[in-house]
Amino acid sequence: MPTTPAFDMVLFGGTGDLAMRKILPALFEAHRDANLHPDGRIIALGRADGSTESYLQQVEEQARPHTRVPPDDPAWRSFLERIRFHKLDAANLADFQALAGALADAATPRVVVCYLATAPRLFTQICSHLAACGLNHGDVRVVLEKPLGHDLASSEQINAEVGRHFAEHQIYRIDHYLGKESVQNLMAIRFGNVLFEPLWRREWIDHVQITIAEDLGVEGRGEFYEKTGALRDMLQNHLLQLLCMVAMEPPASLHADAIRDEKLKVLKALRPITQDDVPRYTVRGQYRAGAAGGKPAVGYRQEPDVAPDSRTETFVAVRAEVGNWRWSGVPFFLRTGKRMPERLAEIVISFRDVPLRLFAMPQALQGANRMVIRLQPEERISLHFLAKQAGDGMRLQSTSLALDLLSTSQRRRADAYERLLLDVIRGQLGLFMRRDELTAAWRWVEPILETWESDASDPKPYTAGTWGPAASSALLSRDGVSWHEEL
Repeated sequence: MPTTPAFDMVLFGGTGDLAMRKILPALFEAHRDANLHPDGRIIALGRADGSTESYLQQVEEQARPHTRVPPDDPAWRSFLERIRFHKLDAANLADFQALAGALADAATPRVVVCYLATAPRLFTQICSHLAACGLNHGDVRVVLEKPLGHDLASSEQINAEVGRHFAEHQIYRIDHYLGKESVQNLMAIRFGNVLFEPLWRREWIDHVQITIAEDLGVEGRGEFYEKTGALRDMLQNHLLQLLCMVAMEPPASLHADAIRDEKLKVLKALRPITQDDVPRYTVRGQYRAGAAGGKPAVGYRQEPDVAPDSRTETFVAVRAEVGNWRWSGVPFFLRTGKRMPERLAEIVISFRDVPLRLFAMPQALQGANRMVIRLQPEERISLHFLAKQAGDGMRLQSTSLALDLLSTSQRRRADAYERLLLDVIRGQLGLFMRRDELTAAWRWVEPILETWESDASDPKPYTAGTWGPAASSALLSRDGVSWHEEL
């Protein structure tokens, strides 16, 4: 039985990279698992003239390679039958009226999901035209991709304009990291097991590290990245959301607002980083020529559409603190960067050492008690601890227990976008950011942005294929700790 109601998935930016690499492959996997209602339709929109037949050829060439479709798979053929293409210019109200007419021909009542996989500057115009055509009624949901603004003021403006036409419960601000299986497992481990709850606090946790590293550069998106940078692109959303998942209190229920209320409390409890604090608690870096993934890599300033004197950061490290009863005094180290040694996303919970050392151990084994939650490329959770080495004497060694999320179930794991798209169709908001969350996140990062923009100095350089500037290691060394890969 399908797990969604009948729907129309309307893809603004349906010919774009996000639609081809992520959205359509995710919808196909949901289709192949029979999770989509058989009367569900996918309406792809693009500015250029074209037919459904020509669009399906584009899907075949650009989206199919991102799926696990074997040749001549009947599920792929039946999935393509769901898709229709319509030409639409976001500035042309008549095109929206034509879209409304096409949607009105459905034989059965349905949910309408408008996925705005476009530049954020088009969000308000699209939402205004949708409302003008009556496509903002209670069964319409709008999905907003990041970045939602470039600072607090622009974010508030976009939210206010979208909020004029859609109620808050109709707005789905997507952060695909929240759809990852291991992030969901973090909640299950924390709130489903009595083993960890007594330890999940300042008395037992020394510090937390959250890293999202990419081995790629800007990949032809220099113009976009020049206006964005790593702080806006990754820290303001992905990293802060992961911090919330680690630090939040147990929600009263799994209701969407119960979860989002607790995340908001964390964001509001973050100790402000003032302009005077920025040099001490943040590191801004930019990659230079080197080698990444075994291949030569040019420096950021040599990338296409990047200014030769650019001061845009491609690396950020920040020391944050959550000023509440549970976490007071526990540093949270957040890090993201491009052209790093590997593609990696992980959360490291480092527990305190025992109060009295009975066993002699090398410095390398100190701080060995930690939980590592790997989000990508593979998803697994490992608990590192000390045990006796085999043989005579009482010498300790580091060992670990691992939960391989691939092997714990025979069921296929849903991709993050697949899970989130299904939740949108079902009307489940728990994995999406609420407006007040977004505002609180922007308010916290804005002093960092303003300080960097007024600083005439260059970001600290780091060689492509390394873990960032040396200053990021120094950021942790002031607290007597090291990044996980340096242990």
